[in-house]
Amino acid sequence: MLAPVFVSHGSPTLLFDEVPARDFLRALGPSLPRPKAILVVSAHWETNIPAVNAVAVNKTIHDFGGFPQILFDQRYPAPGDPALADRIAGLIAGAGFPVGIDTARGLDHGAWVPLKLMYPANDIPVLQLSVQTHLGPAHHLRLGEALRPLTDEGVLILASGSFTHDLRSVSWRGPNEAPDWVTEFADWMTTTLAEGRVDDLVNYRRLAPHAARNHPTEEHILPLFLALGAGGLHAQMLHASLTFSVLRMDAYAFAA
Repeated sequence: MLAPVFVSHGSPTLLFDEVPARDFLRALGPSLPRPKAILVVSAHWETNIPAVNAVAVNKTIHDFGGFPQILFDQRYPAPGDPALADRIAGLIAGAGFPVGIDTARGLDHGAWVPLKLMYPANDIPVLQLSVQTHLGPAHHLRLGEALRPLTDEGVLILASGSFTHDLRSVSWRGPNEAPDWVTEFADWMTTTLAEGRVDDLVNYRRLAPHAARNHPTEEHILPLFLALGAGGLHAQMLHASLTFSVLRMDAYAFAA
């Protein structure tokens, strides 16, 4: 089994910021068994129903503004895999979900930023799967369960979001010290993941301290639930760090 992995992708500047999360991602790719393909579930592709892209070569989407030109110059032209896209869509449909295939979309920065750090040669086929923010954690947990067969077929499910994500409170240049409301939420998530309390995780918005402040909208935490569903209850923390005072950059692998 190739365990699904959740990573926090932070700012697009992660490619160049001298922070622990960047060094972690650089080491993560070589530490994993080489996948035959990668399915990225990114917080930055939101659709009404699950959708998977099916392209020959992925274009690089620069879905941000206000950053240095060097970020807009970045490219990650990884090959796609339309046949695998059909396989993924079939698994999703077989579990009772509606599903679409997008023959034009490439990779947004939630996909290509961590991939450039993990697999800089861009020589592994990459596909992307959307999230349905309006459907919440339980939906993504079930969607992940539908994709579990991929973990035995050499496909790395890379769920890319953020452990905390209140961009209104980001401190770009201030001291990198987490306020209590970030630490208390992250500690609750860490403990609940370690104890495998799936029902509590699904209801994190009601049970976790400061949940709505750390995730004003849910799209950046939902990939974690898909990875949990695809992998299993055993959550292995791979990394924990902080950037810009409020963005926890934690990463996990999930297995049965």
